[in-house]
Amino acid sequence: MIYLDNAATTSLHPNVLKAMMPYLTDSYANPSSVYRPAQKVRSAIDEARSNIAKVLSASPGEIYFTAGGTESDNWAIKGIIESLSKPKGHIITSSIEHHGIFHVCEYLKKQGHEITYLPVDSGGFVSPESVAAAIRPDTALVSIMLANNEVGTIQPIAEISKITRKHSIPLHTDAVQAVGHIPVNVDELDVDLLSLSAHKFHGPKGIGALYIRKGTKISPLFHGGAQERSRRAGTENVPGIIGMGAALMLVSEEMETEAVRLTALRDKLIDGILTKIPHTRLNGAMQNRLPGNANISFDFIEGESLLLHLDMHGCQASTGSACSAISLEPSHVLMAMGLSHEHTNGAVRFTLGRDNTDDDIVKVLEILRTSVEKIRAMSPLYDDFLKGQK
Repeated sequence: MIYLDNAATTSLHPNVLKAMMPYLTDSYANPSSVYRPAQKVRSAIDEARSNIAKVLSASPGEIYFTAGGTESDNWAIKGIIESLSKPKGHIITSSIEHHGIFHVCEYLKKQGHEITYLPVDSGGFVSPESVAAAIRPDTALVSIMLANNEVGTIQPIAEISKITRKHSIPLHTDAVQAVGHIPVNVDELDVDLLSLSAHKFHGPKGIGALYIRKGTKISPLFHGGAQERSRRAGTENVPGIIGMGAALMLVSEEMETEAVRLTALRDKLIDGILTKIPHTRLNGAMQNRLPGNANISFDFIEGESLLLHLDMHGCQASTGSACSAISLEPSHVLMAMGLSHEHTNGAVRFTLGRDNTDDDIVKVLEILRTSVEKIRAMSPLYDDFLKGQK
């Protein structure tokens, strides 16, 4: 198997599973209890929180555990809006956000709040100037993702934060695709809220976190017990928390060298496709792009058809976000970048990870070449195109 869908999820690192196992077996006590086995579990949670905070350059008291990136996004946006003293608020976000942001904003719009969706350029970048121009007296929150899940574009969040700080507006960034893959420092970015999810960096599924800068006014998403300093009720997912802390420490130690390795593999894949397979194009910019992301449009082909051919040869990729994989709608990200329906429907996302090798890229390029030839040979559109050329 050649797995090239690491943006959807990553494999659980063996050392992470090893760190989690005691909390799935013997160390099962509820960390809210007062006896010694429970307090031992509490200490392990505190250590994981400290390790995550260290990687992000945050303080442990600013890290709150959630069930994943979508919950963190929901909490960040709903929590800020619900904490307002006025009944309605204005939110600024981008036209290429993950559905964890997009759908929350649509929900709030139905409640009477106003949403501004900023455009992006052909590379998928949000202009800081467009953020400044969209700010109004009633703007309550700006939420711009750090790295896009489909095309890997890394946004100028530090520049945007200078604008939001000037206007005293909270800034949230969905950093689910970024954390563990590129350096993420909450002080350098100067954000007030930041979402992350463990299964994107070789941790377990079902666990994430929300960074909330000290002093940020935010309402709880859940109400109940006093867990997470009374801000996120519910018994902690102890094995998940331990796994998340272990995974982030592990990938942060290897991040610099791994980014160099993945960038080289990514560029080899992109160059191989664009030079060996005609009528293809890279979606997004080469600069300021996640190391392992390659999003390619194949003309005269449906992306889903190509994915089936790849799968039959033991290679897994995707046509976009895993959260919208069952939808027949074209990618809102690629459409926002100005791609036509044809280019959007023919797009395939390849996302590389720690298990991928140079041999994988060689094999994938050959599989792609033969698969594209077979699919285009059955395409009346491609046949008409060739006849037109003649």
